[in-house]
This record gives sequence, structure tokens and C-alpha cells, in this order.
Amino acid sequence: MAKIGLFGIGLDTYWEQFDGLFDRLVAYQKQIAEKMQSFGAEVIDAGLVDSPEKAREAGDHLKKLDVDMVFLYVSTYALSSTVLPVAQKLKCPIVILNIQPVAAIDYESFNNLGDRGKMTGEWLAHCQACSVPEIANVFNRAGIAYEFITGYLGEQEVWDEMQDWIDASTVATAMRNNRLGVLGHYYCGMLDVYTDLTKQAAAFGTHIELVEMCEVKKYRDEATDAEIDSKIQEFHSTFEVLDTCEQEEIVRAARTSVALDKLVDAHKLGSMAYYYEGVAGNDYENIVTSVIAGNTLLTGKNIPVAGECEVKNAQAMKIMDSFGVGGSFSEFYTMDFNDDIVMLGHDGPAHFAIAEGNVQLVPLPIYHGKPGKGLSIQMTVKHGPVTILSVVEDRNKVFLLVAEGESVEGPILQIGNTNSRYRFSIGAREFMNQWSKQGPAHHCAIGVGHIANKIEKLGHILDMDVIKIC
Repeated sequence: MAKIGLFGIGLDTYWEQFDGLFDRLVAYQKQIAEKMQSFGAEVIDAGLVDSPEKAREAGDHLKKLDVDMVFLYVSTYALSSTVLPVAQKLKCPIVILNIQPVAAIDYESFNNLGDRGKMTGEWLAHCQACSVPEIANVFNRAGIAYEFITGYLGEQEVWDEMQDWIDASTVATAMRNNRLGVLGHYYCGMLDVYTDLTKQAAAFGTHIELVEMCEVKKYRDEATDAEIDSKIQEFHSTFEVLDTCEQEEIVRAARTSVALDKLVDAHKLGSMAYYYEGVAGNDYENIVTSVIAGNTLLTGKNIPVAGECEVKNAQAMKIMDSFGVGGSFSEFYTMDFNDDIVMLGHDGPAHFAIAEGNVQLVPLPIYHGKPGKGLSIQMTVKHGPVTILSVVEDRNKVFLLVAEGESVEGPILQIGNTNSRYRFSIGAREFMNQWSKQGPAHHCAIGVGHIANKIEKLGHILDMDVIKIC
């Protein structure tokens, strides 16, 4: 849950001049706070700030409670000196709420009030826009980043924007609190996959936990028959286990899945990247060739796992999962120029919660490019709108690369992998060119729904560039 600060601003001179104005504006702020709470935020309301003294008090209060971001509600005209002390004290993302009570003043009723004092008070309850340029001017000159939500109370677009910001802040909090396990090593020679763990920790606040194959082996050796039987039942309740799956392979995968669960619990992991080869026929090879089913279960339970030790993609998968849209491990498979689609998938862990139809557990006689054989997942991402995300490292920084498209019906490759057909508004050819030129690794995370706007807000909160292809 994100901890969201809220404070309103007004001008103390008005309260004695215009009867009832203060209470009315406070009621609007309460309505906003209640709406934020309904979006799953912990709201810290610092009240209506109407003087520089109260601004310092509000800043101290919000800083003490360590809010993740702040909404500044412009309730009426207010001096910028009531804003700057709070922003300087907090040094956290700020969204300015330029939100009127209604879409427009009822001019006829307003002009029939017959009392210019009452009319001025009524106008002041609707003049949120008056302070917005002043606040922006001061923030610009002070080097303080900010964004706006502009509209009126009850407008769906306003509430949607507010929820998107709160969702993005929640995800930023999840990434800061996440513990990402790294098991094994990179796939040798995948230079695009290699990453700077320090950059990842600095960019997202994620803790990187290096975990060992010998620990997995220990848990695997200790797995009881009851634990293995329970895991096999979970396989059958979650997957369509094909009859061609040998019982020996199912037991092998179940034993490994039990060990993976214990590894995650022992280190309190929220995501993981893994890969291992070693000498042919060694005990660790027996483990790593039987991880796909267990890692798929973890991924569907909000602990996303990326194969080939793609740490950056484990981060992307965690972002998508934290937004509640899945985040399945994928790479580019092929292009269909006749249907103008791109096919993506992988032989590794899948996010079974976003599958179209059944998720099949199938035998693979060989893992392409990897040692051994074992069980794999075959599924298609749910048909409809999707968002593709990659966490990219360039020479200097980490940034987010995003595209929106559609998962569409049509033939897929029945090779015991996850694979789906995707269509993009700019066409398959232009999508591939533009996506690739941004320099992502060849993996990405796929989630259901169009959430690029939320990812852009996440980038603002993390002070990270976001590039949207389409």
C-alpha cells in the first residue's frame, strides 16, 4: 500500500471575509481523501494550509510520516509561499490537483445572487486555476518536479488519473521493498542480458539477494513424499497435465518446485532470475532442467521468475505483476508479414494468471540452446489489449521501454512453449525497428490491458525516462 500525502492550500484572509467558504473547501478536500483511500492508498491528510507557518508544520508532519508522494489540492487562490516550504521539505513526487467543484459555474444562478460579496465567495470556491501558474512558476524556478491533474470533482477522467498515480506509487513502493534473488549465472554470451546490479538497486531501490544452487539442492533432498504429492496435486489443479508427461518427470519437477518454494520463503524473495549449466550430468543440472513448472507457479503467485538470469526482465515482470496485469517472460519468436503480427513467447516460466484458455504442462525432449530435457509450459496470453515492457540499460542510465498492442487469435507454434500473436498500431515491421533501436535486451514482460500511462507515471515517480513506441 502506498503512503500518500495530501494537503490543500487556501488564503487565510478569505475566511473572515466569506462565511462558510473554509468549511466548504475542507469538505471538498475530504471528498478527495476518501476517494484516494478507495483506490487502496494510505492517505495522510495534512489539512488545509493557508499560511507559511502552517506550510512548515504540514511539511514536517508529512516528512515525519515518510509519505511516498504528495497530492497538492488547490482549493482556491493561495499564495505560493504556502506551497514551497512543503515541497522543499519533502523532496518527493508532487501532483498538483487543479480540481474544481463542478464542470462550470451556473452563471444564471450566480449572477442572480444579488450580492457581490456572496458572488465573490462563490467564485473563490471555483477559482482553483488561479493559483496553478503561480505554483508552476515557483516550482520551475526552484527546480521542483511536478505534474497536474486538471478537471472537476466527480469527473471520471480525474478519478482515473488519480488512481493511476496511486497505482504507480504503489508499484514504486513494491519495487523499493522487493528482494530479487539471483540464482546461478548469466547465459554465457548473451551480452544484452548482462546487467549492472548496482544500477538496478539504485534505479528501483530493489535489494539483490545472491542465492546458491547448493541451497536449492539441500531443500530438494529434504523434500518429503507428502510435500511432493501436494505439489503434484497443485500441478494438476493449475495446469492441464498432458498424458505424455512421464510420471518420473512430474515427480522430478514437483520435488524441485518444493525446493524453490523453500528458497523463496527463506530469503523472502519477491522475484528471481536464474540460469545454470555446469558439467553434464551433475546434480545441479538435474535441478535446473526441472524448474519451469515450479517457477511458473511462483510467477502466477506474484513472485515472477525470469530465465537465462535476465535480471532486467525480472524487474520488468515485477513491475507488471505489481500493477496486477501479469508480466509473462517473453522474447521475439518470429514475424508473420502476411498477418502483420509479431509472435513472442519463451520456453521458460509463464504467468498462468493471464492465459487464454488452459495452461498446459508438456514434455520437451530437448531445451533449445540449453542442456537436458524436462517439462515445460505451453500457453497463450489472453486475447485483447496488452502492454509490453522492457527495463533497459544504456551507457549511462536505466530506463523503461513500453508498447501497447493486442494479443490476437490465430495459429501458434505447438512446440511446448508460451507463444502468442501480437498486433501493433504501427505495424509489425515498424514496431520491430523502433523497439529494437532503443537497445533493450531480447526479453520483455507482457501484461494484459493498456497501462502505458501508468508506467509513464511510475517513471516520473522513479525519476526514470519512459519511451513509448506505440
